[in-house]
Amino acid sequence: MAIVFLSDDPLQDVGELGARLQDPERGALVTFSGTVRGSTRGRRVTHLEYEAYRPLAEKQLRAIAEEAGERWGVTCAIAHRLGKVAVGERSITIAVASAHRAEAFEACRWLMDSLKTTVPIWKKEHFDGGAQWIEGSDTVPSPSSSTHNS
Repeated sequence: MAIVFLSDDPLQDVGELGARLQDPERGALVTFSGTVRGSTRGRRVTHLEYEAYRPLAEKQLRAIAEEAGERWGVTCAIAHRLGKVAVGERSITIAVASAHRAEAFEACRWLMDSLKTTVPIWKKEHFDGGAQWIEGSDTVPSPSSSTHNS
């Protein structure tokens, strides 16, 4: 089972997302919640802006959640925010349920790392004096100026 969604509205509490995975056979629940920091690389961040190609992003989120299920025998829920996200607000929430904690921790970390490298969600940092598109620790071209081959 995998629950994945993109939201233009504030994300639900991580506990609520985890509750959707309740199963008497799964004794471990690991959650991760990423919030917008107030500064990065020495600059004060005012907010982040996320854009996505929704059909492909949702497909990729589901694919990595299902892969985690196959690899670790876990169930997953992934919620990612789109649009303007203020400092202190959640941008990503992941919940992983498993029979044992080791698999849940491993799968949760893998999901976050995989999401950042495979899901077409773009992040733009807005800071005092400007804005910049970001991918991981590197800057990237704006999604609107990128050339995509079909």
